[in-house]
Amino acid sequence: MTARDHPGDRILTATSDARPRSSRLPRHERRRQLLDAALEVFVSQGYHAAAMDDIAERAGVSKPVLYQHFPGKLELYLALLDESVGTLVETVGGALRSNADPKQRVAATFGAYFEYVGGKGQAYRLVFESDLSNEPAVRERLEEVQHQCAKMVSRAVREDAGISDEEAHLLSVGLVGMAQVTARYWLSTRDHIPREAAEQLVARLAWRGISGWPRSEH
Repeated sequence: MTARDHPGDRILTATSDARPRSSRLPRHERRRQLLDAALEVFVSQGYHAAAMDDIAERAGVSKPVLYQHFPGKLELYLALLDESVGTLVETVGGALRSNADPKQRVAATFGAYFEYVGGKGQAYRLVFESDLSNEPAVRERLEEVQHQCAKMVSRAVREDAGISDEEAHLLSVGLVGMAQVTARYWLSTRDHIPREAAEQLVARLAWRGISGWPRSEH
């Protein structure tokens, strides 16, 4: 130890060097990192129990860094919810465009919901099991995704079955609800029922009902 060395300085230096530091990332990568960490915390703890401290710790950043990207917990939650809602709408829309055959479209649409709930990270829980549904901004998004999905399905049902807009919408709301409930239930039984078998089972049930309103040319 030299004359300029001080035991306290050496301890401070060692402690500082041992502390994990988050490397600098481009803004979009840092945002992605924070969103992924927040999703883990919200899914495991729920919105109300989650804290910004928990999210910052999970991401390996300081709270000031977290607040640079998101001014509060609600804004962070809404950013995740918007992503999850967008994924669901895109997945259902893709399924409806995937095949011209009505029966295959029904199967593909149910498959889309099973794909969504089985996705990595359990983001579906923000849409289907949110503990913040009384928050106006959250409720608005949840209602909008239900509306969008039902509207897309309704358009296909109306064209295939030749029924009125009101009748098609009612049937579509029922089909969307059926897809959501069965897909979520399957998660608890997937050790016993393979995903493909579950999709086919509920799609067959739905098709037997919806095919009772065919156009004359079908």
